[in-house]
Amino acid sequence: MAIKSLRILCDVELPATDPIRIWDGSGGSFIDIDGNIYRPAQFTEDALQSIEAAINGEAFTLALSLISISQSAADSIWDYDETTSVQGSPFVVKLQILDDEEQPDGDPIIVFTGEIDNLDVVDESSSEGIKSMVNIEVTNRFTLRTVTNGAVLSDVDQRARSAILNPAAADDEFCKRVPLMRDKTVSWPNW
Repeated sequence: MAIKSLRILCDVELPATDPIRIWDGSGGSFIDIDGNIYRPAQFTEDALQSIEAAINGEAFTLALSLISISQSAADSIWDYDETTSVQGSPFVVKLQILDDEEQPDGDPIIVFTGEIDNLDVVDESSSEGIKSMVNIEVTNRFTLRTVTNGAVLSDVDQRARSAILNPAAADDEFCKRVPLMRDKTVSWPNW
């Protein structure tokens, strides 16, 4: 059996335009099994580590940086975000297995789904010209597990988290019941 390769594909569903589809690498465009065209982009090493952590279920905020973007493309991304906010836009990371001829072998596997929380464009000037980098922060449903001050979840936070994770369940009263346990006495069986 021949060794197969993988492609990392990213889909961004924007509110007022066609989806942006990119794949990690350089070269030409990649066409998936459904005929969607993915443009090449290069992720930073940190971005690839963030994707790996997200795939393993460890990341609740996925920070991606696209490098080697032309200044005109970066400017158009920035202009679009200024006129139509991309915050809340769905962001999907998929793995595509390729056959021996570097063609898609079956449907891609969705490994991370979230929403864009923040986007910024950074330009750097060097002797080789201006290079732009697009930084994207993507959050998913596990974001509610953290509290900004590092403390445990309050009753309000716990209820909000519970309502999102399990909307069909009754109201979560865990934080109300725990303080009541302070006055209880644990008695061990006497055999």
